[in-house]
Amino acid sequence: MKKKTIALAAAVVVIAGAITAFMLLNNSLGNNVEIESVIPAQNQGTETQEAGTANAAAATGAAVTAEQLNGAWSIADTSKVYWSVTTSKETVNFVDPSVTGTWNVNLEDASSMTGEGTVEMSALDSGTGQRDEHVKGADFLAVTEFPESTFTVSSFSELPAEWTEGKAVPVELQGTLTVKGIEKDVTFDSQAVYSGGQLMLSGTTMVTFEDFGMSNPHSIVLDTENNLEVRLELVLSK
Repeated sequence: MKKKTIALAAAVVVIAGAITAFMLLNNSLGNNVEIESVIPAQNQGTETQEAGTANAAAATGAAVTAEQLNGAWSIADTSKVYWSVTTSKETVNFVDPSVTGTWNVNLEDASSMTGEGTVEMSALDSGTGQRDEHVKGADFLAVTEFPESTFTVSSFSELPAEWTEGKAVPVELQGTLTVKGIEKDVTFDSQAVYSGGQLMLSGTTMVTFEDFGMSNPHSIVLDTENNLEVRLELVLSK
């Protein structure tokens, strides 16, 4: 009887340990980063009547002059770039707050506009140190060898001549994204807002692990999709 009691107790300890280990693993593999948009939600999207109403309300702001918009803008230190990968359980976000760059705006001539940005990959953070170390390692981003990723704009879509403070306008950025020294032509579908003397730009594009010489991670616990979403959440100041 005593042996049965000991065996039962041992089984309970093993099961409890397994449950605890699973919970810890689940927490470490899960998403710990929420994407923060620099553009208020009511200024994004026009697919629903509610969003359209919100945009109409935002349009009651002051008119923005070309003089206020034209010129050289620099990416402020409140800017972030997000990298998101979808696993068999959920979407996991990585955030990188170490972003620098410029956008030279010319409302009269979109072809003369230029833009570029640089991201320090060592600052990439998913909220889980062990996972971040693995992603930055030689099997994936090889951050020691390739410490920076860059995006250089080759063309901008035409911007409206008239802007309203606080109201989002669509802008498409075509250019070259370079990761691990490998170049990929991409298009960021974006929105821009002028508010309080600053420009806010929010845009996304989709790439794959293969685009930059990587294989999407797989394990006995999780599978991941090959696609990666890259999201710009930039605040720019003159």
